[in-house]
Amino acid sequence: MTAKPAWIRHAWIPVALAALLCFPLVSGDIYYQNLLIMTFLLAIGASGWNIMGGYAGYLSLGNSAFIGLGAYTTGILAAKADISPFAGCLVGGLVCAVGAALLSLVTRRTRGMYFVIVTFATMQLLGVVATTWSGLTGGSQGLALPLPAWSLSFQDWPFYYPMLGLLVVTVAVSAWVRRSKLGLGLFAIRDDEDKAAGLGLRTAVYKAIAFVLGGTFLGIAGGIYAYYVTFLNTAAVFDIITSVLIVLAVLLGGRGTLWGPVLGAFIVAPISNFTSTGLGGADAGAIRLLLFGGLLGAVAIFLPRGVLPVIESWFRRLFGRGAGHAPPIVSRSPVGGRAADRGAETSEVLVVRGLRKSFGGLRAVDGVDLDLAGARITGLIGPNGSGKTTLFNVIDGTVPSRDGTITVGGRRLERTGRPGRAHAGLARTYQLPRLFAGLTVVENLVVPERRFAFGRLWTKRVTAAERERALAVLDDLGLAAHADDSPAGLSYGQRKLVELAQVLWLDPVLVMLDEPAAGISPALSARLADLVRSLRRRGVGVLLVEHDLAFLSGLCEQVYVMSRGAIIAHGSVAEVSAEQAVVDAYLGDSPVPAAAEGHA
Repeated sequence: MTAKPAWIRHAWIPVALAALLCFPLVSGDIYYQNLLIMTFLLAIGASGWNIMGGYAGYLSLGNSAFIGLGAYTTGILAAKADISPFAGCLVGGLVCAVGAALLSLVTRRTRGMYFVIVTFATMQLLGVVATTWSGLTGGSQGLALPLPAWSLSFQDWPFYYPMLGLLVVTVAVSAWVRRSKLGLGLFAIRDDEDKAAGLGLRTAVYKAIAFVLGGTFLGIAGGIYAYYVTFLNTAAVFDIITSVLIVLAVLLGGRGTLWGPVLGAFIVAPISNFTSTGLGGADAGAIRLLLFGGLLGAVAIFLPRGVLPVIESWFRRLFGRGAGHAPPIVSRSPVGGRAADRGAETSEVLVVRGLRKSFGGLRAVDGVDLDLAGARITGLIGPNGSGKTTLFNVIDGTVPSRDGTITVGGRRLERTGRPGRAHAGLARTYQLPRLFAGLTVVENLVVPERRFAFGRLWTKRVTAAERERALAVLDDLGLAAHADDSPAGLSYGQRKLVELAQVLWLDPVLVMLDEPAAGISPALSARLADLVRSLRRRGVGVLLVEHDLAFLSGLCEQVYVMSRGAIIAHGSVAEVSAEQAVVDAYLGDSPVPAAAEGHA
């Protein structure tokens, strides 16, 4: 069945927006206007939170901090400087943007539960500051804003329409982010942040932008809310229950989707309103917290994907999904000319001197020296536990080391982060292929960044030229039919081929391959060997770790042998296999296959 045109599938959007625009005009019920205003506030918070928590995967319980910061900024400007709250809320959004940027610097090295704790602590700290700075904020006595001056005949329209407009802008920006390189990078960070950094993504910048966008819109909404209630106290705006409701709305609707947070807000807000009016007494707050905390846990257990993804999967099963048509495939090289332009194959692409790394009393890398020439394939062999993967991790920046130097393409990199090393031309694969499960195969190929450019973040997620080139690469690998599939559906060997093609997108001068032939079929192994040889022909230096000596001897001109963290021999395959130290440490009685003549 062919897919319906996009305008038909999205026809409900203008219909729903028109209904919300007309509602105050056809109904004078203040109760429902107030309910929708609070729903809009929650939907703005949920959509903003979703950019960081859904797209990038960083969960936060402190988003009420931005509501409170925007509200108090607006309230102080209105009460102390006689500035219109509708102008003050924009200043509140700016203040929240700066606060979010500063908080992103504080939290850039925190993940998981530590990120949750820091954001929650920030909300609590701002509440304490607002309470103690009584001369500015009114402290525990609260802060009164000027009463609205418009006629009562307008009811709550001056709050309703700005809040609705802000929701439209927030969703539009969220959609823009989702369809841009910024969104592509955020989804890659959610799946595997370390891998994303190794492909050249400045992950700290991506996360900071996501945090700032979410905080800005929530700060503006907080300013409008401050004028709406006309009285502020810390318990009302720096509220953990509001933060829980924001998270609950996203998880219920569908985390990482565009419309899921909005749908979740329109479900959660009426429930919250009912509990607010139906629960009274001194324990009402604690009961509501337990209720929504329990609902949050139930959603995480029974609806982990959210309502919207479940509904979409039902519709796909009922009505099918049309297959798209890929553009024509044009043969094109998967790498550019950076490595080939380096000139003679004798130029050194990697020079390592005195590299050391210890874990407690274990010296995993012990004074390693390496020299790798461009347009050469160099092997690294040794028994399991000899330190080969740790050496890779130190060279590419996954694991820091204080001792030794690393030079790639003439640039010293030992004090450079992983994105900077990728931009210098260093790329690697892993023993177990690490692809981004939340992206398609084509998106996996185009996600690497050869250099950071701020303007590039706002371009299309996958441009037509990038897709054409990626399809050409996949066609060469025999995987063009899987271009728009998840890599989770590929075989183990196919994922290894895609990962190699992915790192080639960086146009590297040095590629480090960690056991690329392990666990794959002979046919895929032969195809992978052809890819490695093509790298040499393009002037790329290759450092190859492999236990399959037949595969290794057919490719490598030079081999280093590692044992107990140190290099114990180097030379041709024949030379190292004749050394007794290598036989004792690694080869034993196993014969070494003769290298293929000319390493063709």
